[in-house]
Amino acid sequence: MSGEHRITTLEQLEALYGKPSGPAVVKEVDRISKGYRKLIEASPFVAIATCGPEGLDCSPKGDPAGFVRILDDQTLAIPDRPGNNRIDGFRNILRDPRIALLFLIPGVGETLRVNGRASISIDPELMAGFTINGKLPRCVLVVHIEAIFFHCSKAIVRSKLWDEATKIDRKSLPSTGAIIAELSQGQFGGDDYDRTAPERIKAGLY
Repeated sequence: MSGEHRITTLEQLEALYGKPSGPAVVKEVDRISKGYRKLIEASPFVAIATCGPEGLDCSPKGDPAGFVRILDDQTLAIPDRPGNNRIDGFRNILRDPRIALLFLIPGVGETLRVNGRASISIDPELMAGFTINGKLPRCVLVVHIEAIFFHCSKAIVRSKLWDEATKIDRKSLPSTGAIIAELSQGQFGGDDYDRTAPERIKAGLY
C-alpha cells in the first residue's frame, strides 16, 4: 500500500469523515437511560473487548435475555459461565480495566455499545443472583459505565445478519474437530471430537 494514500493524522481523518454532530453525539450519555435499559434487558449476547500488555481480546458472552444485570444506572454485572478457560480478557482487566461491550438482539438492527472500566468480583451475594440450574458463575464482571450509546442498523442491514435467507449450513464449513486436527497435526480434534461435541457442550453450559 502506497504511503501517499494512507491516513496518518486526525486532520486528514476529519477531512474525510467530518466531525460527529446531531443524533450521533446526542445519543451518547454516561448512564443507562430508559431506552437503553430496554435494549440491555432484551439482549442475550454481548461481545466484550479488553486490552492488555500482550494486545487485545474480544470474547463472546451469552445467556438468556437479560443476563447482563443492571445494578444501577452506571453499573452492569455480567456472569462468567464455563468456557475454554483461556481467561485472556480477565488477564487484561487485571492490568488495564478499560472495557468495551457490544450488545446484539436477535432480529433487531440497532446494537448497543458501552465503554467503561471493569473489575472481577467473587462476592457470594452477587454471584448467587446469577444461579442457573443450581450452578453459580465462576465470577462476575462488574462494569462501570463511562459512555453508552446505540449504533444504527446499517451494518446489520447490509450484512443481512438476521435474514433467514442468508443463513449458512454449518456442514458447508470445516467442523471444529477438523480445524483443531489441522492445527494440532492430528493430536487433538477429529471425528470423535465432533461426535461428542453436542453432549459435551450441553453438559458444560453451566
